[in-house]
Amino acid sequence: MKLRQFVILLGILFLFPQTLSALSAPSPSPTPIVVAKVSMKTSSNPHAQQEPGKVDISLLEKASSEPISILISLSKQRAYLLIDGKIAIDSPISSGKKNGWTHKGEFLILEKDPNHQSSLYGDFVDGEGKIVRSGISRKLDTPPSGTHYRGASMKFFMRLTPEGIGMHEGILPGYPASHGCIRLPKEMAKLIYSTVTLYTPVSVTD
Repeated sequence: MKLRQFVILLGILFLFPQTLSALSAPSPSPTPIVVAKVSMKTSSNPHAQQEPGKVDISLLEKASSEPISILISLSKQRAYLLIDGKIAIDSPISSGKKNGWTHKGEFLILEKDPNHQSSLYGDFVDGEGKIVRSGISRKLDTPPSGTHYRGASMKFFMRLTPEGIGMHEGILPGYPASHGCIRLPKEMAKLIYSTVTLYTPVSVTD
């Protein structure tokens, strides 16, 4: 190497060490981070040991420019929000407690309501709002005298069927326990709700 070239190289290393370091350093790969932990009840059911939800932030940032879809696995009790076919959100769920209560098939998100209340399931409360009977079905139960129906809270509701099946925030005991809706942890329900739009496709499978 000629002296002049050697002097120029030393000058570059001296004047731009941070730039050179940045160019040579490997780019960090996206790492999913846990954003929601679900408290599970003790149960012999294998679903009781659900893994907490995970989010890939680098993928989620592409939500506004890439195709979005949702995959629900009833056998795994998981919901996956896909961005361009890649898993951006992986969340535990609780689906219908009886086979067939959560319908399988292809759906679209028909409605979004952040403060939805069930028109079928909830409580009978008295004039002061105190619960007289909880966990009732308007189809099966008759209100005691002096009470009225109050629908169960379904925050961050994303409707899948005209009959009322949807995804929303709810209690996850570690196994299928709903009347048919797909319950999500609070943090996951809020995050998925804020990411999807009306007519986002949702596939519910075994």
